[in-house]
Amino acid sequence: MLDIPKLKNQDSPQFILMAGPCAIEGRDMALRIAEQIATLTNRLKIPYIFKGSYRKANRTKVDSFTGIGDEKALKILKEVGDTFGIPTVTDIHESPEAAMAAEYVDVLQIPAFLCRQTELLAAAAATGKAVNVKKGQFLSGASMRFAVDKIKETNPAAPVMLTDRGNSFGYGDLIVDFRNIPEMRSFEVPVIMDCTHSLQQPNQASGVTGGKPKLIETIAKAAIAVGADGLFIETHPNPSEAKSDGANMLPLDQLEALLEKLVRVREAIR
Repeated sequence: MLDIPKLKNQDSPQFILMAGPCAIEGRDMALRIAEQIATLTNRLKIPYIFKGSYRKANRTKVDSFTGIGDEKALKILKEVGDTFGIPTVTDIHESPEAAMAAEYVDVLQIPAFLCRQTELLAAAAATGKAVNVKKGQFLSGASMRFAVDKIKETNPAAPVMLTDRGNSFGYGDLIVDFRNIPEMRSFEVPVIMDCTHSLQQPNQASGVTGGKPKLIETIAKAAIAVGADGLFIETHPNPSEAKSDGANMLPLDQLEALLEKLVRVREAIR
């Protein structure tokens, strides 16, 4: 299992779960979501990492929500981790952000569009934190070995995860090629399936990204069945009111039933 502080249930045969809101919208909501998921994952013996972006840098429109302020959001992420004794993960977008975010979170995430940025990968590795790299929508699973190499070249001891989030399919859709999961696992790093972003419908004429959240369960079950080590799921109490990526998020009240099914799938294939 990964060397990540506060990661519980590491002796469990269950998958890793990265879950939380797309963006940190406020303290109370973050704590509410984290408490509910932490309680649920402890019951199911699922290793859990709370996810929340302190800033959304890749937005469609100039007036799209980007965040509540970097320091404010990062402090909320730290409070979540300290309050519930769980690790946290957030995206970084430029090299100087790595050291800044590393003071508050346990895992640094490299967004899919930035997975080839050598300096960014090296900066994340240099912090000593675990690094989760999302596979670019424009890349094969096989090509992600170079992202792992860049991180290990800077810090051979850095824990690394790779996350699949689908591949571009035309101009406004994504499709998941499940061959990428065993391909990336061959690099001897844990592989996560992003079950929500892989269902996005980007580049819509409206300027708002669409999605197909009804297929989250389908993607998650298939990923576990082909050997994914973990799942990434964005969730919100009311996705229609979320300030970012609401169109492809799972309603928080549906997470428990979904995880219970996925636990049984994992048990069935082991």
